[in-house]
Amino acid sequence: MPEMPDVTVYREKIVEFFAGAALRAVRLPSAFVLRTVAPPPAAFVGRVLRDVRRMGKRLVLDFGDAHFAVIHLMIAGRLRRLNPGAALPGRISLCAFDFDAATLVLTEAGTKRRASLHLVEGEAALAAHDPGGLEVFECTREAFHALLRAHDHTLKRTLTDPHLLSGIGNSYSDEILHAARLSPMRRTVHLDAAELDRLLDATRAVLTAWTERLRAESAGAFPEKVTAFREGMAVHGRYNLPCPECGAPVQRVVYAENEMNYCARCQNEGRLLADRALSKLLKKDWPRTLDALEAKRGR
Repeated sequence: MPEMPDVTVYREKIVEFFAGAALRAVRLPSAFVLRTVAPPPAAFVGRVLRDVRRMGKRLVLDFGDAHFAVIHLMIAGRLRRLNPGAALPGRISLCAFDFDAATLVLTEAGTKRRASLHLVEGEAALAAHDPGGLEVFECTREAFHALLRAHDHTLKRTLTDPHLLSGIGNSYSDEILHAARLSPMRRTVHLDAAELDRLLDATRAVLTAWTERLRAESAGAFPEKVTAFREGMAVHGRYNLPCPECGAPVQRVVYAENEMNYCARCQNEGRLLADRALSKLLKKDWPRTLDALEAKRGR
């Protein structure tokens, strides 16, 4: 799922290539993507794109007079910039915003259709789409501490809950926790002030570094390769590869449709986190430490 760095760069690029232009047409090759009926797409035609906002992981296209198009990319949604008149890319195209100089297209790979477009009128209607998570670059340390201490959750759940923290998902939460040297299963209420500070600093540093990197990669162009798995990540998507800090093999916990990656040595004092499926299967044979796992593998 595109997260804060990706969505931030998308926002900047839409402003760069489309702001100030009048919308000529809205095409809906897949009508299901439009989740609202009022105002209709026709109400946006002829309006000038004034600005683009980031709302958590959502993009808000501001067409003036409180007319907003809210795009939620979900897991597989992506945006493309096409030349005017270019054919839309096959069955993956969900909607297209046609401007004179270019077309902005929302696509979604795979068979599951989760990405969405809401057309809304009025700031109150727009606010209904805001999950309300704390913006880590706008909050004080005191507010960050208070938020985490008010909810007894694991760090992984807290970082990825859009109602608690804004714009962070599965990928960057793994990177943040590795940078902070904290276990994803630590309870928020058990962190002391120094650990909370370290987590906030790591969150800001990781998101800033990746935003800058993605900006550099897309300089002068529209982002083409938006993915959850990127070269240069420390642990996310790097199962069984060496941790860049200590060299230990990166571990994983598989759950639902995701997996969580971490370094047992850097983040959990060498202890392995239980993978529900595998630890239940192996029961007493489940290695509880990294050393035991490596011994079992004959290393």
